[in-house]
Amino acid sequence: MSRSRIAFAAALATALALPVVGSAQTFTMKKFDIGGAGGTDYLTAEASTGRVFISRGTHVMVVDGATGKVVGDIMDTPRVHGIAFAPKSNHGFTTNGGDSTLTMFNLATLAVIKKVHLGIDGADGIMYDDATDKILSINHSHPSGTAVVVDPSTGDVVATVKLNGMGPEGGVSDGKGRIFINIEDKNSIDVIDTHTWKVVSNWSIEACDGPTGIAMDRTSQRIFAACGKTSVVVDARTGKVVAQIKNGDGVDALAWDQAEKLMYIPAGRDGDFTVVHEDSPNKYTVVGTVKTFPGAKTVAVDDVRHVAYAYTPEFGPAPAGAVAPAGGRAPRGPMIGSWFIVVSH
Repeated sequence: MSRSRIAFAAALATALALPVVGSAQTFTMKKFDIGGAGGTDYLTAEASTGRVFISRGTHVMVVDGATGKVVGDIMDTPRVHGIAFAPKSNHGFTTNGGDSTLTMFNLATLAVIKKVHLGIDGADGIMYDDATDKILSINHSHPSGTAVVVDPSTGDVVATVKLNGMGPEGGVSDGKGRIFINIEDKNSIDVIDTHTWKVVSNWSIEACDGPTGIAMDRTSQRIFAACGKTSVVVDARTGKVVAQIKNGDGVDALAWDQAEKLMYIPAGRDGDFTVVHEDSPNKYTVVGTVKTFPGAKTVAVDDVRHVAYAYTPEFGPAPAGAVAPAGGRAPRGPMIGSWFIVVSH
């Protein structure tokens, strides 16, 4: 064989050995009718057990992610929005907009321990910061949004952070003293210093209209902000938008599988997930669009089993002659399905 052919063969073998990034992938969707009453907002996956916690208006249903079987229920969570876990203390928390509290519960038994009174209205999003071992309730309070910082071992409020705008949504930590919170009504991200519990920067992300869900790749120092129709990737060191990602409409969350470098963006109006691969810190490729169900606008990922979850009720036709109130939601019929959705590949 000539030297040129040997060189070509060696180059071809090297190329074939390299991992293929950004290529299309096959995803499957299963759904389980889990019953139960109430609407929904966020859901959270507990990777250590495979359970999924689903907000249902006045209670939180706990479902086995593999089978769709309901394995528990946490009651008395009026207008519940989100759920977060503090593994060091083995405690979980829900944000209850109806009475401006967090429900603090035992993660192992699901028994309620206490109600944490936030002293502020608009309880909505929630997150856990592993670096400080703190729970943050993210609130649509007035006249400005807030983040209330709670010690998860005791349930004591330790700080209240005033945010920019009245529409703070998801929050994520870099594990090194910074927390990033999407500000939906300002198309921006607030940066919090956890040493002082003060906002130290506000980054404009104008390419993103109405940022809601948020996630982060700590290894590449990239923040992912979920937005309607076009989500964005932000350099966590500079606040600069480095990439834009086309996705569906009606997005209210975003989830990230760190090991697989996959981002899941749910579109409630379009009824699908956009699945995106991080090829490099500034390059992102859509590798799949998975049909889910209209209304499935939030998502959670189990990054041990590499499965994404969603939930939505399904409603039948509205009664004849029903009219929506001024500025209100269109009338709808009775619930005919209660769909727990599992996406895997």
